[in-house]
Amino acid sequence: MVASVVHVVRHGQVHNPDGVLYGRLPDYHLSELGRQMAERLGEYFADADLVWLVSSPLERARETMAPIAARHPELEVHLDERVIEAANHFEGTAFTRDPAVWRRPSTWWAVRNPLRPSWGEAYTSIATRMQDAICDAAGHAEGAEAVIVAHELPIWMARRSAEGKPFPHDPRNREARLASVTSFTFDDGELASVSYAEPAGDLLPVKTSKKFRPGS
Repeated sequence: MVASVVHVVRHGQVHNPDGVLYGRLPDYHLSELGRQMAERLGEYFADADLVWLVSSPLERARETMAPIAARHPELEVHLDERVIEAANHFEGTAFTRDPAVWRRPSTWWAVRNPLRPSWGEAYTSIATRMQDAICDAAGHAEGAEAVIVAHELPIWMARRSAEGKPFPHDPRNREARLASVTSFTFDDGELASVSYAEPAGDLLPVKTSKKFRPGS
């Protein structure tokens, strides 16, 4: 039996004082705490048998990958659009700064169907591209390990797909916290199990409410 493990990592905390839903926007970088989280991930994977590294092309993902790659200098980091953040109609919106957004007809239309969801990229599309990227990584890491740095919703869709669970969900209940590691283990090319870890769990900010805040 040949086992391969693909570790899908969520990026660290982003500097986002205005609470903007930044999505795929450029120039959103890790905060100081986010850089500490990235270093913790570098330590976590320092002795792993890594043979393949993949990152979303967005800055926060690449900055999270950097300490991991630094401990495996023989490996190239491959940028992959398939693991990028989900497209979102509300990209660039700061809900706390602009509460009037909910009174606009364009907003009502965007949220008409939470099951797809109508405000952004379809859950099925996200899951499919993530599945493809994870399976490709498993093929490159046959008998070893790979790391993919991606984003919260794509990671959650990949996990729900792997576990055969429905895609519609409450965003507040996602188990894909900052700098977390969702690991997909393959035996002879077939998905065998999914596990979850928080190497930077002690660095995570304490949540004071259940309110959804981008990048928090």
